[in-house]
Amino acid sequence: MDVLIVLAHPERNSFNGALFDTAYETFASNGHQVQTSDLYRMNFDPCSGASNFTSRKNADYLKLQIEEIHASETGGFAVEIEQEMRKVEAADLIILRFPLWWFSLPAILKGWVDRVFATGRTYGNGRFYENGVFRGKRAMLSLTTGGPVEAYESGGFNGDMMSILRPIHRGILQFVGFDVLAPAIHYGPAHVEDVQRPQWLAEYANRLKKIDDESKLDVGQYV
Repeated sequence: MDVLIVLAHPERNSFNGALFDTAYETFASNGHQVQTSDLYRMNFDPCSGASNFTSRKNADYLKLQIEEIHASETGGFAVEIEQEMRKVEAADLIILRFPLWWFSLPAILKGWVDRVFATGRTYGNGRFYENGVFRGKRAMLSLTTGGPVEAYESGGFNGDMMSILRPIHRGILQFVGFDVLAPAIHYGPAHVEDVQRPQWLAEYANRLKKIDDESKLDVGQYV
C-alpha cells in the first residue's frame, strides 16, 4: 500500500509529531511505501494565487478555477504544487494529521487543500463524490483537541465532533472521491497523565496495522 501522511503542526516535538512518527514507522515497518508532507518544515505557502502556475491562460485577470483547468491540461502547475498532487495521486491512503483549531483545519493545511485539490486535476466535469477522481482510495483524519472528550459529545460544550468534522469529511475528502475512515481523535493530550500518551501511541499503531480491514465511515448520517 502507498500511504501519504500530511502533518500540520508548528512544533515538531509535539504529541502530533509523535503520532506522525508512529504512523510513519508503523506503515514502513509493515512493508508499505510511505510519503510525507510536513507542511511547517516545508515552509509550505498556504496562499492560493498566481504562484500556483508556471503559465497562465489569462495573465490580466486571475480566476483560479479557469487557471487550474488550464494548468491541468498543459502541465502548468508550479513545481511544489505538482509534487504534492503526485503524492496524493500515488497514495492508496492519505492521513491528515493536525490539531483541531477553531473547529477546523489549521490554515496551512486548509491552504494545502486549496492549492493541491485543483479543479480539472482532482475534481470537475462530473467527477464528484462516488464518481470522484480518488474513488477506491481512502482517507483518514488524525487529530488532537484542546478540550476533553465530553466537550465534543452530542449536547456537549462544543457540540458533536462528527458534525464538526463533516465539512472536512464530506466537503473535502468525499467530494473528490475518497472513502473516509473513522477519525483517530486524541482529546486534550496536553492535560492527561504522562502515562496516557505512550498508551495512546501504542493503540494508534495497533489500529494502523489493521487498517486494511476497516470499513468506510457513513458520513451521510451526520447532518
